[in-house]
Amino acid sequence: MRAAPQVFVRVTIQINGRQEVGFSAELLSPKWFDKNPALSNEDNFSQLRSALRIAASLYINAGLSPNAFSLHAMCAAALYRSCAEEGSGGLIASYGAALLDRAILDAICRSANLSFYDAMRSNLPGMDTSTTPDLHGTDLTGFLTTRTAPCSLAVRHTVGMIDPILSTAITEPLDDGLPQSLDAIIERYGVRFFKIKVGSDIDAAISRLQIIANLLDTQAGYYRVSLDGNELFSDADEVGRLFDAIEAEPTLQRLWRATLYIEQPIARDRALEEPVHAIARRKPLAVDESDSHIGIFPVARALGYTGMSSKSCKGVYRSILNAARVEHWNSQSGAKRCFMTAEDLSTQPGVSVQQDSALAAFIGVEHVERNGHHFVDGFGSTPITEQQRYLQDYPGLYETAQDGAARLRIAGGNIDICALDQPGFGVFTPPDWENLDSFDS
Repeated sequence: MRAAPQVFVRVTIQINGRQEVGFSAELLSPKWFDKNPALSNEDNFSQLRSALRIAASLYINAGLSPNAFSLHAMCAAALYRSCAEEGSGGLIASYGAALLDRAILDAICRSANLSFYDAMRSNLPGMDTSTTPDLHGTDLTGFLTTRTAPCSLAVRHTVGMIDPILSTAITEPLDDGLPQSLDAIIERYGVRFFKIKVGSDIDAAISRLQIIANLLDTQAGYYRVSLDGNELFSDADEVGRLFDAIEAEPTLQRLWRATLYIEQPIARDRALEEPVHAIARRKPLAVDESDSHIGIFPVARALGYTGMSSKSCKGVYRSILNAARVEHWNSQSGAKRCFMTAEDLSTQPGVSVQQDSALAAFIGVEHVERNGHHFVDGFGSTPITEQQRYLQDYPGLYETAQDGAARLRIAGGNIDICALDQPGFGVFTPPDWENLDSFDS
């Protein structure tokens, strides 16, 4: 991927005779929602735009709704059905609803003059278990009221398959004043959580992990990692062979002990076809790309998966309900411990990264993958005047780069999210609508 558009959604809602505006944003990321190699990036953009159009039509024509969650639940089945008729899977359908739900949440938070955290603790959107029958009888209200609003999140830095590990390995220096290699990133940001991409070529994976492990062992101090298989493994046996190779390599023992979980190693169309208990006993497994709808986590858990990713592009309600499942399951005597992870599909600084960070903080994760600021050059093409507003409004979250642009501020491995606890869903600074192209242009 060399370039991709970002979509901004603005909704106007009416509550008790008053109108309120809310907004959301998300990158139209190609080759994740649908990895079919026969489709171009433009095809992927069109799929996501279509899902958003379908969702908007359904929400607008649904009639009056008692609350925001009821509207979401009312339209879900028709949205998935319509997208399926176009050949689009559940992740694409989820994208359409996710953007609208976040914008509507933003609007009702503003209307009530509440932060996202306070609105969710009081269940302002009216969440219930109608879409999660496995949670019937549990105390969802109690779960919501116990959530907190932390002031910081640890950053989990993504180590891509072709990212330079050492500065001496850089062949195309970017010269933008930012760290490019992993060793420079550790030195600059102080990150201690890492998401390492691994492939199914075992020999190549081990060689690369050895270079990374040597760096982390000598430079990072305390560290923890996740391994992301990116659907590159055919089955659990192939994943097991990677585990065998890692466990047999003496230089990887500290990294292996520091490995928290393995994210989606098996391709989405096969990942939930067979049990993974044998490899899950060695390291916890988390679902990401196979999470096509709200009913997936119980199915995956029965097969041996214990983790589920939170991504705002999949839906804010899905993340919160899955977190409620984790709390419920973990309260049961003798149950294998489940967990949530916070992953990033290139959320961009501004509206997108702030809403995703607020969501991650609300569900209680300690660290969140943050790669959009790194791989997409900060605010990208956002007008400098808009970047300056974000610098002013969120002084702890952003900093000024050498060219005067705004950058996500990472200090001591953390991002400061104190300013997100204000009226609205993680953001009170509107985009510069006049500088955006219309959706269909």
